[in-house]
Amino acid sequence: MRTKKQDELINTFLDGINDDLRPIYYEIVNCLSKNGYNPQKERSNISFKHDLHNKQMAKMGMKKGKNKQENPFFALRFSACNGYSHKFEEIVSSAIIKYPTRASRCIGGNCNFCAGEPDSHIYSFVLPDGEKKTHCGAYVLEIPDICKEDLDEITELIREEHIYLMKNQVGIETNF
Repeated sequence: MRTKKQDELINTFLDGINDDLRPIYYEIVNCLSKNGYNPQKERSNISFKHDLHNKQMAKMGMKKGKNKQENPFFALRFSACNGYSHKFEEIVSSAIIKYPTRASRCIGGNCNFCAGEPDSHIYSFVLPDGEKKTHCGAYVLEIPDICKEDLDEITELIREEHIYLMKNQVGIETNF
């Protein structure tokens, strides 16, 4: 259950985006909140973390576009998820290419931030030459051009990631 201050934070953000995107972001916020990921102001953005494990599940806010106009963005943590669409595969591969220094350190035992087997909570991508590249699974990845058609998949990714985090970070089995 969100507090009055959290509702004000969300409503201020939603009031600043266009009528086409507002219901999409509203649905995402409700899905996150329903599962205990409540909004917190983080600099100029809104971060969604769970009180039981304090891991960031999502982030949203406004960023300047090419024309210097502010546009909303949404980023999601879905590193423990499998079988997502081509759009989300492209998001992972783009992040791996754009941020090579964020390769997963837990594969080599050099990280203790996330719980669970390393392969179960990292982003990975296989290059055309067969080389596997990784990206730290603790990061949220921006979902570009979010639209109504993405809502079912986003909801499913939130569900899968939530189940993983609750089991491996808190020790609670949940079905969502």
